[in-house]
Amino acid sequence: MSLLAPTLSELLDEQEKLQLPHFDYDVAWQLGAKIRERAVAASLPIAIEVRHGNDVVFACLLPGATIDNFNWARRKCAVVHRFQKSSLYMRILAEEKGYNLNERFALPVLDFAPSGGAVPLFLKGGLFVGSVAVSGLPDVEDHRLATECIAELL
Repeated sequence: MSLLAPTLSELLDEQEKLQLPHFDYDVAWQLGAKIRERAVAASLPIAIEVRHGNDVVFACLLPGATIDNFNWARRKCAVVHRFQKSSLYMRILAEEKGYNLNERFALPVLDFAPSGGAVPLFLKGGLFVGSVAVSGLPDVEDHRLATECIAELL
């Protein structure tokens, strides 16, 4: 994946490669803790949210981040749960097709944020089981932190 702007194809390939062998509350917590550990080591001002289905299993706000970052994480996850694609994928898709995602699909701006940082969690075989979101960095960096930690967990 390129450093600044991954392609839609790269994001789909990444999503395919990051399928989990199993997912439960313990795995959700491990993923959130892994992201937190990396963020603390790098002094990143982020919010982290990991969901099992719609249930928030892990939520963390690190120094320098604000409660607004939790709102962004929630809204990014809403995009993932609606489309079962990363919020970065949906942002880039909308930009490439020349439409506003919220307007096109009648999604309230207060509930849906097509900005990178939330990633769908799939079991091997393609069953959608949850999401992870990072908010507080530029959206491609939010996305990358989440996906790198999923890859480490695998």
